[in-house]
Amino acid sequence: MNALDPGPVLSIENLSIDYEGETTVHAVKNVSLALGRGEILGLAGESGCGKTTLAYGINKLLKPPARIVNGHVTFHDKGGSDIAISDLNGEPLRAFRWDKISMVFQGAMNSLNPVLNIQAQLEDIFTTHRPDMGKAERRQICGDLLERVGVNRNRVRSFPHELSGGMRQRVMIAMAMALEPQIMIMDEPTTALDVVVQREILREITRLRAELGFAVIFITHDLPLLLEISDRIAVMRGGEIVELGDARQVYTNPSHAYTRTLLDSFPSLTGERGDFIRHGRALEGSA
Repeated sequence: MNALDPGPVLSIENLSIDYEGETTVHAVKNVSLALGRGEILGLAGESGCGKTTLAYGINKLLKPPARIVNGHVTFHDKGGSDIAISDLNGEPLRAFRWDKISMVFQGAMNSLNPVLNIQAQLEDIFTTHRPDMGKAERRQICGDLLERVGVNRNRVRSFPHELSGGMRQRVMIAMAMALEPQIMIMDEPTTALDVVVQREILREITRLRAELGFAVIFITHDLPLLLEISDRIAVMRGGEIVELGDARQVYTNPSHAYTRTLLDSFPSLTGERGDFIRHGRALEGSA
């Protein structure tokens, strides 16, 4: 957690989520986590381990057949009050999202409306959550937001298909930080981007976190990426958190065999190609 403010901004207690049907799938099993203020918490694990389901459960974005069957999620507002997210519904829940917790979804092109320009989509956040804000102020802030994430403010009138993948992802980050939330959940925000753009996006995230002080839950299957940007890392497997610790500790002295296998599955710049192939097969066998 943040050394300057050790108090959590989010607490998850024994959260369990099922996908109900003929055969019930226990996607998240008794997960407990605390997110510190200003902390970047990396959430790693293979595809299908429950990372995105957990994120949707935190933000109450789950749709049937997914259902929270146990546990609580509590937001600790910087004003001192606690909000039981698990109990929010209707208008209180709508007002809470984006204002206190925002989310950058996987696949920016699918998240942006293809028939509306960027300005219209950014302004919609303010007309919904800040209805007293004037039109001129909304437009000024929209341009400022784009510049803050490294996009020229002139692109505010562009449509999503006129932007590169990296620019679309930056727009999504701008939308997520528009209301200055205290928590930003990022679900695979660099997937399908080339490595150069990935680096740029990661630099923007860490810079904005330092500048604005929000906490981040960063979800990815790419454990080496998390080792670079995270304060702590939680490793998830089969719906459970199997390891949680300081990023350096997870890298140098992982306590769980699955974490060690994940680390070994990524190629070294100096290692033998055969070693990487053997590690990859070991990972497949452990799934």
